[in-house]
Amino acid sequence: MPVISVLMGTYNEPDKKQLALAIDSILGQTFQDFEYIICDDGSRSEFYQWLKKFCSKDSRIRLLHNERNRGLAYTLNRCFAYASGRYIARMDADDISLPQRLEKQFLFLEKQKRYALTGCNAWMLDGTVVWGKRRLVKNPDRTDFLYTSPFIHPAVMMRREVMEQLYGYDVTTVSYRVEDYDFFMRMYEVGFVGHNLQEELFLYRESEKSYKKRKFRFRINECIVRYKGFTRLGILRGNMCYVLKPLVTGLIPVSVMRRYRRKLFGAEDVPIRLEYVYRTVHSKEEENT
Repeated sequence: MPVISVLMGTYNEPDKKQLALAIDSILGQTFQDFEYIICDDGSRSEFYQWLKKFCSKDSRIRLLHNERNRGLAYTLNRCFAYASGRYIARMDADDISLPQRLEKQFLFLEKQKRYALTGCNAWMLDGTVVWGKRRLVKNPDRTDFLYTSPFIHPAVMMRREVMEQLYGYDVTTVSYRVEDYDFFMRMYEVGFVGHNLQEELFLYRESEKSYKKRKFRFRINECIVRYKGFTRLGILRGNMCYVLKPLVTGLIPVSVMRRYRRKLFGAEDVPIRLEYVYRTVHSKEEENT
C-alpha cells in the first residue's frame, strides 16, 4: 500500500507539453512510495486517448475517466475514492512540483503531528518565464482567510482523515471554482490546522489568462463562500469588505491587475530557470526507472 496518493484532474488541457511536464514532475520525485490517481473530467476523445497512452508508461498511475464534465470538486472526490495512501497530495495539470516536494512534506507531517496539512512557497510561472515568488504565511490562523486562501491548493499534502472527516470537497454549484477555499475553511472550522513550508518546492502557473478565467457569477459564488466560511470561523464581524472583495477586484482591468500582481510577487533575481526544471525533472525520472 503506497504512503502517498497524489490526486489530479484534467480537462481538455490546451498544452500537452505542460501536462506532460506536470505528470513527470511527480514521477520524478525523490520520494517514490506513492500512487498517482488522475481523473479526466470528460475531455474530448482525442485528448483522452493521448492521455491514456502517456499514462501507460508508469504503473503507479491510475487513470479514471468521467463520462461528462463534472467539475474539479467531483473529480477530486472520485480520485479520493480510489486512493489508499495515508497522505493525500494534490497536483494540477499545468504546474510543476520540484523533486523534493513530496519528500519534504511527508517528513514534516510525520514529525509534526499537530498539523493536518502542509503547503509550501512557490515560484510563479508564466509560459517559460519564472517571474516571481509566492511567500505564504508559515502558520495560518483563521484570520488569514480574510484576504485570500492561505494555501496554494495544488501544492498541499494532507492527512487522509482530513478528506474523510470533511467528506471531501463540496460539489454544490456555489463552491464551483472556489472549492479549495471552501475546503480549507471547513478544515479549520472542525479544528484542523495547516502549515506552509518556507521553501519554494513548487512552480505555480499564473498568466494573464488566469485573470480572465473568473466570470462574474463565479465571483458572486466566492462572495457567498466567503460569507458562510467567515461566519463559521467567527471572523465575519467588521470584515464585510473582505466578503465583497471578489466583486471589487472583478472591476479592475486585467492589465492593471497583472501589473499589481507582478509588483506584489515579482522578484528582481529569480534563481531558477525553466530549462533547469526540465533537466532536473527528467533526470530524476530516469534515475527512478
